[in-house]
Amino acid sequence: MSGPYLIRGSVALPEAELKWRFSRSSGPGGQHVNTTDSQVELRFDLAATDALPPVWKERALERLAARLVDGVVTVRASEHRSQWRNRETAAVRLTALLAEATAPPPPPRRARRTSRGAKERRLQAKRQRSDVKRGRSGRGWD
Repeated sequence: MSGPYLIRGSVALPEAELKWRFSRSSGPGGQHVNTTDSQVELRFDLAATDALPPVWKERALERLAARLVDGVVTVRASEHRSQWRNRETAAVRLTALLAEATAPPPPPRRARRTSRGAKERRLQAKRQRSDVKRGRSGRGWD
């Protein structure tokens, strides 16, 4: 996924605003494990960016408030042994996170009255369940 990281539509994350940091992954050892910095930390300054439309930026700042540290969102990836694959994973996670955070809110739910058929089905089911339980009492088995 190298190249422009599309969030939604034609809006993309600029490569210049992404800050990458690499470190050694935790986990079991083995050959090659002490020499490679395969864990990836991707940081994006959401509060300072001009890449997102103002409405999207407000939404994202509000929805991701718990994840932000000084307006910066951070994503880590260390599942793969290769730094390149971890970079791809981190970028995909960040774009998915921002796409979800900038999505428009769903339309408000409009209250509707329960239909008569639904009420009757519910009451019928209650009667049947009551009959089943009453039948378990053991009376009338003489």
